[in-house]
Amino acid sequence: MSSDSWSDRLLGGFRKTSERLVENLPGIGGATRLSDEQLDQIEDALILSDLGPRAAGRIRDKLAAGRFEKGLDDRALREAVAEEIAAILRPVAKPLDVVAFPRPQVILVIGVNGSGKTTTIAKLAHLFQEQDYSVMLAAGDTFRAAAIGQLKVWADRLNIPVITGPEGGDPASIVFDAVKAATDAGIDALIVDTAGRLHNKRELMDELAKIRRVLGRINPEAPHDVVLVLDATNGQNALQQIEIFKEVAGVTGLIMTKLDGTARGGVLVAAAEQYGLPIHAIGVGEKIDDLRPFDPDLLAKVIAGVFQ
Repeated sequence: MSSDSWSDRLLGGFRKTSERLVENLPGIGGATRLSDEQLDQIEDALILSDLGPRAAGRIRDKLAAGRFEKGLDDRALREAVAEEIAAILRPVAKPLDVVAFPRPQVILVIGVNGSGKTTTIAKLAHLFQEQDYSVMLAAGDTFRAAAIGQLKVWADRLNIPVITGPEGGDPASIVFDAVKAATDAGIDALIVDTAGRLHNKRELMDELAKIRRVLGRINPEAPHDVVLVLDATNGQNALQQIEIFKEVAGVTGLIMTKLDGTARGGVLVAAAEQYGLPIHAIGVGEKIDDLRPFDPDLLAKVIAGVFQ
């Protein structure tokens, strides 16, 4: 897939977010400094686009301290906003690299049901395949037959092995079998689906703790990554999910899905500002190659409406 087509998809995916932001920004008439009223409008526009009060306040402060010798017009304001968004995103833009030795690198993928978790696992597997890594999947979400079936379908489509067990079976047992199989086969990356239940945090915490214990017996370094999949259409509720899953699962990084077609794409910036967790990739479509590591500068320009 060419970078142009990805950029076009990114632009299309964030159009609603950028339109909401741009339409709420104040008009600028050549001023070299922004007035308090204009700064208030900018801050409000950023919050309305789900960048969150912390990121909005930080950007406001930076813009308030700036002097624009040549004078600002509307585009220059958007470019200044884009630069401050990029400054928030650059430190967290970290692709998920396969570096574990000995192999496999064990990646637990977590997230609430409906976040696009299982599909994201398939897209992540495809992303690794494109980098010539061998991949295996493990169906650790044993509480939903549909999740097991969906993972099998994706594994067949991608021509990669998948370890499954009976519906309602012990996830830790499946993970144990999967790590053993991946180790024996010399697999580079083992991606493990997990249950997305949040109605009983203690149950989920116990289950994940058991998986970690079992992994530790085979490889003390595993899991190497605990990746939380977030649905961007949830807006600020996605931040609550980060808070909960950090507590119950020790999240090490994020993937954000469903950024296409939502005006809430700014929550990506809010997550970066509030938690500083690595953001490994973003999804802006339903196709298998619609999950990509993100370019923070490009994304900032798209959100601020200055991408050409």
